[in-house]
Amino acid sequence: MRNVLVIFAFLLGLTGCAQVSDLASYSVTEQQLQQLMLRQLDQLTQQTRLAGMPVALAVEDMQVLIGPDNSDSVRLGTKASAVFSAFGLHYPASLALQIEASPYYDAEQKAVFLRNLRLLDSSIDAAGYRGNLAPLSTEVLQLVNMWLQDQPVYRLDESDPTQRLLMQMPLNMAVQQGRIRFSPL
Repeated sequence: MRNVLVIFAFLLGLTGCAQVSDLASYSVTEQQLQQLMLRQLDQLTQQTRLAGMPVALAVEDMQVLIGPDNSDSVRLGTKASAVFSAFGLHYPASLALQIEASPYYDAEQKAVFLRNLRLLDSSIDAAGYRGNLAPLSTEVLQLVNMWLQDQPVYRLDESDPTQRLLMQMPLNMAVQQGRIRFSPL
């Protein structure tokens, strides 16, 4: 009888672990990530210098793709406005960038950051000129990279019971098409 109870307790424990593992996973979708990033756009308005000229840069819109083409990356499409100032005159411009980056989970901050940014495409529309932003793309990419180094794109929420449970254990983050999935190791 005692052996039956020990085996029953063992099986119950295994079943409980499997259920906790199944319950304790959480996914962030493209739409959720995009909404969070759109709320942070105010922080992307900044004064900077590009090619030695003062520029007021404001990101106006952002599209997010998670795991495009079955990759382990996140692709951001941004539309921004810029006002270049030179010789007392102001020149408005519209910028479009498509950036790809690798998501990274920081266990201490319980947040996802984007690293290893790569510029896929860039364009500018300014004062009748339409074309590639190539001469300024490195500087623009550095600006975005500096912002993303300190700014997580997603932070686990302690008020959500599933996420709070996940924060109690070491996590695995996996990029899947359309979502980032967190699960216990």
